[in-house]
Amino acid sequence: MSSRQRRILICGNLVWAHDEARQLFSGLADIVVMDSPNRGDFLAGLKGEKYDGIVGIYRHNTSADRIGVFDEEIIDALAETGTIKWIAHNGAGYDQIDVLRCAKKGINVSNTPGAVDDATATTALYLVISCLRNYAWAEQSLRQGRFKTGLHPGRAHDVTGRTLGILGLGGIGLRLAHLVHAFPMRVVYHSRNKSANAPEWCEYVDSVEKLCRESDVLSLHVPLRDETVHLVGEKEIRAMKKGSIIVNTARGKVIDEEAMIRALADGHLSSVGLDVYPNEPLVNPRLLEFPQNVLLPHMGTENQDSQRCMEVRALTNLRDFLRDGQGHDLVPELRSKL
Repeated sequence: MSSRQRRILICGNLVWAHDEARQLFSGLADIVVMDSPNRGDFLAGLKGEKYDGIVGIYRHNTSADRIGVFDEEIIDALAETGTIKWIAHNGAGYDQIDVLRCAKKGINVSNTPGAVDDATATTALYLVISCLRNYAWAEQSLRQGRFKTGLHPGRAHDVTGRTLGILGLGGIGLRLAHLVHAFPMRVVYHSRNKSANAPEWCEYVDSVEKLCRESDVLSLHVPLRDETVHLVGEKEIRAMKKGSIIVNTARGKVIDEEAMIRALADGHLSSVGLDVYPNEPLVNPRLLEFPQNVLLPHMGTENQDSQRCMEVRALTNLRDFLRDGQGHDLVPELRSKL
């Protein structure tokens, strides 16, 4: 490492918080923008002058378009620099980072919980309402010049009085609970543990299967980990009431997509509202065969207010690490290593 000032690497999109970045790192570190067109160039840059002196990384998922996800190969290369000790990820979900490898190599990883809560919860709220009332289907009929053709009120329900099951009452799930309470909807939830932050009108159930049995609409808000892949599968879907709805703004692989499609095909599920898919940007074409489905292209945090907040929070975590020796918002897998 040369004697010049420490440097931080902007790896992926930084769109809204350029001024904040300059203010946060003034006198602490120089800001370097990752301009590698591919993984090979990035790895070579870590070994040479290009990224010499980097001590921390701001990461956005868009960096994967050029250098791929932060897998074992990249984490090992970061560790070999001997200087990079913090990855400040912009996003609540961090499944593109091998955090267990980071823990083994002494690299901390933070994310941006809280900053995404309102935007993701309002996306889920839209999906809940649109699925119950068939609004997206109705808009399709109007745009196609068929004004309500194929629609029938017998397929729709009021939101008020329906039961919303929330799988994962973290920040996003809790925000959604407060939003739907305004109607009101009945809210039941399941998490690994009963939430101390849950209001009295949120009813806890002690298993995923029980949650499914209770729910008219099941909304998913769990992170993607090995233990949550296909957390909602054939058994759980068939435990739901006939004509119920699944909403997913978490990660596509949390649901067994084939089991979900089978339930749509035989009418056990009336519709699904999805903002996430197992193999984005690819979407299973079978989902498009059901006009009642509400399908969004991962729009959860696609607004400038939330994205600015996320950028600032990720950058602040990195700044705090440089200034204080410890940042905030460590992902759970890393907190246990402290």
